[in-house]
Amino acid sequence: MAINKVGVVGAGQMGGGIAQVAAVAGLEVKVFDASAQQVERCKATHQKLLARAVEKGKMGQAEADAALARIAYVSDVMDLADRQIVIEAVVENEQVKRDIFARLDQATGAGCVLASNTSSISITAIAAATKRPEKVIGMHFFYPVPVMGLVEVINGLATDPGVTQAVLDLSTAMGKTAVPANDRAGFVSNRILMPMINEAFYAWMEGVAEPQHIDEIMKLGMNHPMGPLRLADFIGLDTCAHIMNVLADGLHSERYRPCPKLEQLVTAGRLGNKTGQGVYKYD
Repeated sequence: MAINKVGVVGAGQMGGGIAQVAAVAGLEVKVFDASAQQVERCKATHQKLLARAVEKGKMGQAEADAALARIAYVSDVMDLADRQIVIEAVVENEQVKRDIFARLDQATGAGCVLASNTSSISITAIAAATKRPEKVIGMHFFYPVPVMGLVEVINGLATDPGVTQAVLDLSTAMGKTAVPANDRAGFVSNRILMPMINEAFYAWMEGVAEPQHIDEIMKLGMNHPMGPLRLADFIGLDTCAHIMNVLADGLHSERYRPCPKLEQLVTAGRLGNKTGQGVYKYD
């Protein structure tokens, strides 16, 4: 099944990035968000980012104009009825996602694939909210979507192999490298990344080193592009803590619970880049 009509639910940073990459790849895209204001913000962001790509010589003006023309911005979920795949990219909350998938199950055609951009939640659990679990799959993109080359592809218990192949082909068409992972909490990426970030918070809390020194050691010693504490700010400390709790519950192991230092910062509203302060302060 060749997919060329893509729907995206969620017009935030992740959903907007997925829509942009799909449109640049030549696919016909519809972006849905319940907030009309967020839809307009997403549209303005696409215009700005593609204009910047033209300025930097990464694409021609005609190519940018064509990509923008392939994106429709909608605020009614029924506008997604003609899509071959809908990719959900909303808040990392199982009940919210289940509610959205139940709505999409009613709004889209029987042949439409429903994909979740979840970074940690069970695809099988999400699929259980629909009457088409064989057409539900995980497509975990990484932020920022136009830059990061990976899509982690996760089958649910009932996902049809033909759906998996179609999603692998779609990921390739979007210029990404698709790598499979099994349906376990956190999949591969966050099951390994989040404990590393958590341990960095413990090292800070226990006085092993200051945040900038922890990050510098990991950058230079492990050849990471940024240290774990800086990365946590970039992801969002609340998001990190939530994923860690999903890991602890899903894997039935308290060793995945967020460090008290991390929880303290979240309680204080210091969530990282998005609030101007997390582990570090930002202008």
